[in-house]
Formats: sequence, C-alpha cells, structure tokens
Amino acid sequence: MGVEGCTKCIKYLLFVFNFVFWLAGGIILGVALWLRHDSQTTNILYLHLGDKQAPNTFYIGIYILIAVGAVMMFVGFLGCYGAIQESQCLLGTFFTCLVILFACEVAAGIWGFVNKDLVAKDVKQFYDQALQQALQQDLSDSEATNAKTVVKTFHETLDCCGANTMMAIGASFIKNDLCPKEKNILETLTQGHLPQDCHKKIDELFSEKLYLIGIAAIVVAVIMIFEMILSMILCCGIRNSTVY
Repeated sequence: MGVEGCTKCIKYLLFVFNFVFWLAGGIILGVALWLRHDSQTTNILYLHLGDKQAPNTFYIGIYILIAVGAVMMFVGFLGCYGAIQESQCLLGTFFTCLVILFACEVAAGIWGFVNKDLVAKDVKQFYDQALQQALQQDLSDSEATNAKTVVKTFHETLDCCGANTMMAIGASFIKNDLCPKEKNILETLTQGHLPQDCHKKIDELFSEKLYLIGIAAIVVAVIMIFEMILSMILCCGIRNSTVY
C-alpha cells in the first residue's frame, strides 16, 4: 500500500530535491574538472624548478572535489529511486550516506578555512625562488634558463611582473625580457600605471577559485539538510502506512 496525503507530497518533494542534488553533483564534478584543466592553474602548477615541482596542494583539493561530485550523483540517484519505490531500506541507506557526506563536507570546510592561504603561500614561495635564481648572474646556463622559463610562465599567465611593485620596476629595468612585452616599465609609467605584482595576482587567482568552491559547498549543504529531514519523514510515513 502506497503512502497517501501529505506523505505522498513529501515523497515527490524528496524526489525533486534528490534530482536537484544529482544535478548539483554533476555541476560540482564539471566545475572540478574545469578547475583541474584551467589554463592559468595548469600552466603554473605544472612547472618545475630544477628537481622541485610547483606545490600541488590545490590539485589534491580538486581531486577530492571530483570524488565528491561523483559520489553526490550516485547518492542523488539512490535517493530518487528510494523515494519512488517507497523503500525504507534504500531511504535509510540514502540518509546514512547523506550524514557521512555532510560530516565530510563540514570537516573539509573547516580544513579549507584554516588553510585557505596555504596554497597561495606555497605558490608565492615557489615563484620567489624562481625569480631569485633568474636574477642571479652566477648560475649555470641550464639553471638560469629553467628559472627564466618558470618566471616568464608566471608573468605571461598572470600578466604581472615581480614579487611586489618595487621589485616589478627593478626587474623591468634589470631583466626586461622577464616581463611581458606589453608591461614594459617605461610605457607603463608614462601611462600613469604601476606594474601588477605577481604576489597580488597569485592571491587573486586562488581566492577566486576558493570563492566558487565555497558557494557550491554552502548550496549543497542546505540541500542535504532538507533531504535528510524529508527522507526521515517519508521513511516514517512508509512505516506507518504498512501498519494500516
């Protein structure tokens, strides 16, 4: 015997929420794949300075996000099927999965908030080391070429020059070939503008990415809370309908 009345409305409401949850999982998966293959982050985080690779903390977070998106799509399908079939077993499994996902999301959110500046800090340190080597005169040709390649990639990708404004001016005069051509210091100062420093650009790059991830996490958390409430109400309604 199927559920009736308000419980039936909750059944279809839960189906709609689960469909939205499944779509949200697909969107998160798509955004994560876009972040993984974004040209700016890929150009920077694939760099090597000698034997040292650019920090990959950001990519670890992206891989976790890809896994979360895939799991959300599976759980959303499970919830849709459980609601339509009015299965207490499937709804109970769905609720358990939601609780685990919610706990993981809260833990990831806390970790991300505490370490939100870690990724940008590591990348800035990597850039500073490459810039220092590129400006040195006593390095071997291979080391100097490698350092210049890393620095130029940062400058061309982020459209910046130097670790700060004063260093940008100094780098433009000393090693003008390191900066983007359109950022020639004489032309820039004549126009009344100062060069953009790379530390600021790196902060902006990763803060924008983390902002997107944060919005997605908040939306998903709200949907999950509603789904947990509706799934328990529907499960109780199914149990009561079998008594009669």
